[in-house]
Order: sequence, then structure tokens, then C-alpha cells
Amino acid sequence: MFQYVSGLKIGEKLGSGAFGEVFCGEDPTHGKVAVKILSRRESHNDVTWPAFKVSYLAEARNLAKAEHRNVVRVHHVVETPDGQSVAICMAFCPGGSLQVPYEKGPMTLSDVRKIGTNVLMGLQAIHARGMIHRDIKPANILLNNRNEPQISDFGLVTDEIVLGYASQAGYCDHIAYEVWHGKGTSIKSDIWALGMTLYRLLHGKSWYEEAPPPAAIIPQGGFADSLRWLPHVPKAWRTMLRKMLNDDDAKRYQSDDQVLNALAKLPTPQDWEVCLTSNFVQWSRIQKSRRIVVEWNRPSMQKHQWEAWSEPLDKGRKRHLKGSQGEVSSKEALKGLEKFFS
Repeated sequence: MFQYVSGLKIGEKLGSGAFGEVFCGEDPTHGKVAVKILSRRESHNDVTWPAFKVSYLAEARNLAKAEHRNVVRVHHVVETPDGQSVAICMAFCPGGSLQVPYEKGPMTLSDVRKIGTNVLMGLQAIHARGMIHRDIKPANILLNNRNEPQISDFGLVTDEIVLGYASQAGYCDHIAYEVWHGKGTSIKSDIWALGMTLYRLLHGKSWYEEAPPPAAIIPQGGFADSLRWLPHVPKAWRTMLRKMLNDDDAKRYQSDDQVLNALAKLPTPQDWEVCLTSNFVQWSRIQKSRRIVVEWNRPSMQKHQWEAWSEPLDKGRKRHLKGSQGEVSSKEALKGLEKFFS
């Protein structure tokens, strides 16, 4: 295993990505840490590897100075004596990444707003230092020991390799329209990627993957207008996310502050817990002494049926609230559900 001059000890492997591998580590000063190791690959020659390493080290050391509660703390950066490997030593986040809850299903509006607010404050710290993240996605938002979202995995992607990296890492869906067309990344492309991240967290993996692959639509334009929404997501949320995902970066929010203000103004009706499978969706919430339940069966495009009712938490009768009154088309079901949730 790698030996580092700082006394950093490398433990079990936690995961790997397009650029390197992540391990648990033990640091003499900071105790348990996470260590991302970047090693020279066959694609690096004697010219490209030193240049890439210098850029990586400079970015990581710059970020180490950008302390913020919503950015994973970088303790230090070290390399092997032979110069063939570099490690970035970071704070360990025991809560894992938001990829896990995203894969489980839709998150509540209040949780998504809290995550969005925290990530934006972290992005402010990064952008204030003249840096662009370029890789905002659920897997790069970690939860610390207080369950606070923190941005990680920064400083590796550059404009020169962003498209190739995205293809390798499977995150092409998070590349803004203008970047596909050669304009380059910016604060506004980070805002675009955050908009996609919030949309994914609101809907969960199963719903997200029912639609055509975004990477096939985004470069053609009009992606924001193609989004499929779960019917409980309020119109104000949809409007905000469409603006974050606008093809024209001049019509997007222009700064982290602008997005923070928009998030703060969003309505947060009582949260629905959502359970979603390929052909069934259930919403539920507690209201005083009763549970409100909405179920949507959708086995095919023309065979949809939904019903809403309330049931007592203890004793009492089930009360029918609304429903489709039999099988209807998907369009009719969505219209009825949106009216109910509004």
C-alpha cells in the first residue's frame, strides 16, 4: 500500500470514481479521515502527469483555505516520495452521500430545500475563491456527523476534460447546455448542475429513470420543458427548477445569492412521504389525528386509477376524499392528482 511522508496511514477502501479511489485513513493530527488517492495512469506521459499533478495540488491546497461548514474540510495534500501518487486528506463524513437516499426514492420538499440551501452556501465559499466545482451531483454531497450536507470531490475536473470525465463517471446528465456547445463552465453551469440535483432528489431514481436519458436531450435544447413532475411538486418549485435549468445561461439565476433567495420564497406545504415503484405511487402524511393517503396505480398509459382518503390513527372510519372514479389515461390521472395536491 502507499506510504506517505506525512505519517498518513491508509485503511479500507470506501469507493472509487473516474479519477481515483477513496479510502479510510488515520492521520496523526486529525484522527479518522477520508483519503482520495490519485495515481498516475497509462494515459499520463512524462509531460501530462506532472502538469495534471501540479494543477490538482494547487486546487486542493487552495480549497484547504476555504473553510466552510458546507464544504468537506481538506486537511492537507501529500504525495509519495516517487511522485507517482497524490492523496488529498479530508474530513470523514459518516453519513455517506445523497446518492443513497436518491436511490431509495423521492425526498420531502423541506429536506430538499434544506439540502439546496446548504449546498448553495458551500458553493458560495468555493465561488468566492474563484473556483468552479463542475461536478455537483448527489454522490458528491456528503453528510457529516451532524447530518449536514457538505460538498466534496472538487478540483479534479477541468474545462479541458469535463466532457470526457463526465462520460467516464456517468454524470453527463449534469452538464449544462452551453458546456455541451463549447462555452465552458461557470458559476451558472454549477447552478445548472445543482438544479438537476434538486430535481433528482425530489423525484428519486425510479421516477427519474422512467424518462428518456437527459444527456440525449440536453444538447438539443429544451430540456427544462421536457421534465416530468410528480404531481405533489408545487408549481413554484417547478418554475424555480426550470429557471435553474434554462438553456440560456443569461436567463438562469446569475449567482448563488439569487438561488438562495428563490429557495427561501418557495412554499413548503406539509410534507408528503412518498413511496414509488415502477407502477405504483403512494403519498401519506399525518394531519391531526388522521393519516391522509393517496394511491396512484399506473400499470399502463391508458390504465391509471387513483384514490385519496383519510383514516384514523386510532379508532374511527375511513373517509373517501377524491379519486379518478375508475380507470383513466395517464394525462387525466396527473391532472386530477395535481388538482388534489394544489
